[in-house]
Amino acid sequence: MNETVNAEKIKIGAVARHFNVSVDLLRLYEREGLLIPIKSPKGTRYFTERDYAWIGTLLRLVREARLNFAGIRHLLALLPCWELNGCGPDNKQSCPTVKGATEPCWVNKSCCNPRDCYSCSVYRSASACENLKAILVTPTQIPPESLRTYTVTA
Repeated sequence: MNETVNAEKIKIGAVARHFNVSVDLLRLYEREGLLIPIKSPKGTRYFTERDYAWIGTLLRLVREARLNFAGIRHLLALLPCWELNGCGPDNKQSCPTVKGATEPCWVNKSCCNPRDCYSCSVYRSASACENLKAILVTPTQIPPESLRTYTVTA
C-alpha cells in the first residue's frame, strides 16, 4: 500500500460532496463489496483521487445502466484477475476466484493479497468494467421481445 501512503487522503464526506451523494451511499457501496476505502486506525474512511474514476463508474452503472449490486458484482467477477495478476494457466485452474465466481476476488477474500485489496491490480482495473456490459450483450443474445421500438411524442 505504498502508493496509498504517499497519495493525498480525502475524507469520505468530501468525496460524497464531490459526487453529490450521501456518505451513507458510499458506505453502502463498501458494505456491498463494491468500494474499498482506506481506513485509519480509528475507522475514518478515506479515498484518494485514484478512486474517483471507480466511484463515478459505480454511479453510472447504477443510475444509467440500471444495474443492481448483484449485477455489478457479477460483471466484476468477469474481470480476468488471473491475467491482471499474472497468475498463469496452472494457477487459473485451481483458483477459487475463477471457478463459478459471482463476485470479484476482493469480496470473497480469495485474491492473491487479501490484506491489501485497495492496491490490487484487479480492483484498480474495476473502473474499466463499465465496458463489459457492451461486450457481453451482443444483438444475438437479446430476446426478440426486448427489441421493441418506442416512439417518443412531444
